[in-house]
Amino acid sequence: MTTRSQTRTQKNTALRSFIYSHHNPSFATKTETHSLHHHNSQYMADNKEPQSNNNHRGRGCCCCLFRTFWILLVSIIVFALLVILVAYIIIQPRSFKFHVTNAKLTRFNYTGNTLNYNLVLNFTERNPNKKLNIYYDLVEGHAFYEGVRFASGHVIPWQESFRQFAKSTNTTSAVFSGQHVMVLDHQQVSEFDEDKRNGVFRIDLKLYFTIRFRLGDFIGGDMKPKAKCKLEVPSVSNGSTVSAFSPTNCEVDF
Repeated sequence: MTTRSQTRTQKNTALRSFIYSHHNPSFATKTETHSLHHHNSQYMADNKEPQSNNNHRGRGCCCCLFRTFWILLVSIIVFALLVILVAYIIIQPRSFKFHVTNAKLTRFNYTGNTLNYNLVLNFTERNPNKKLNIYYDLVEGHAFYEGVRFASGHVIPWQESFRQFAKSTNTTSAVFSGQHVMVLDHQQVSEFDEDKRNGVFRIDLKLYFTIRFRLGDFIGGDMKPKAKCKLEVPSVSNGSTVSAFSPTNCEVDF
């Protein structure tokens, strides 16, 4: 009996709601809107967790690629350093040796702010390396007296460039001759007169190299080391010198 009464009550309630919504469209609209909002909320809740999982998976993939890239980069750098170290140990590169074996001034006169000079130089080049050859492509020289440059020229010009083999020694020579206008102050003139009386002039020679190293069939690029030679050059008067020249080692700087 109670069940039939509840069923009849539910039917009456549904009928009244239908009639009310038929005569009041706004009520139906609100009901549909509420139902739609409920379904949307449920849909978003159902799809929220998979999207979060996808984002987490994407970030993990990016981190993995980034870590792999850095591991690869560090490995390449370490390998390159090991190759360089092994090559250095095997090759043992050393700087070449450059000496002035003989030098003399057959003319060195200063009059009327003009210096007349003739400087003759002999050199030896020593390659101490066991495996490296050296190409001397060009060597330029600048001569200075009392800090003033008075001569420039080629010690080894392009047309006389040569290849120096490992553990070998070569000889070259150069002549700086001419005249140069240079103004010396009173102190510098006094120094010149003293050197002339002693028969020995203190001359600085600066050398600029263009060289290449060769290992087997591989030839490296141009290198431009410098060298400085502090010379005490005897002056030749009437075919004789007051003192002999002392062979001088040049300081090579890469």
